[in-house]
Amino acid sequence: MTGTEDEILRTVLDQWKSAVDAHDPRRVASCFTDDAIFQGLHPYSIGPQGVAAYYDSQPIGLTADYDILQTRRLAEDVILGYLGVDFGFTDRPTLAVNLGVILRRVGDSWLIGHYQVSRLG
Repeated sequence: MTGTEDEILRTVLDQWKSAVDAHDPRRVASCFTDDAIFQGLHPYSIGPQGVAAYYDSQPIGLTADYDILQTRRLAEDVILGYLGVDFGFTDRPTLAVNLGVILRRVGDSWLIGHYQVSRLG
C-alpha cells in the first residue's frame, strides 16, 4: 500500500473500525503485528491474541468513530498516528479517548505495532 501518511493510517483504521463495529475480535486482531504492544483501558498485552481477547470482552454494539489529529512518517516503513476516538455503547454514554498508534509495514501490508489509549480530562 502506498500513499500519504493520512491515507495509509485511514486505510488501516477503517479496517480496525469495521471489525470493532462488527464485534469480530479475530478480524480486529488481524490489523496488528505479531509483536504488537496493545494498551486499551485494561492491562497491556503483546500480540494479536491479547487484542482478540480484549475486543472479545467488549459489549456487543460497541462502535468506534475516529478523527486523525496528527500523523508523522518516522521512517520509510513506520508511521505514527495520533487520533481522537469515540467509543459508542448501547447502554451507556460515549467514551472519548485519545489513541496513539504506530504502524509498521510488514511485507505489502501496514499493521498496528503499538496501540495506546489514554483518557484525558
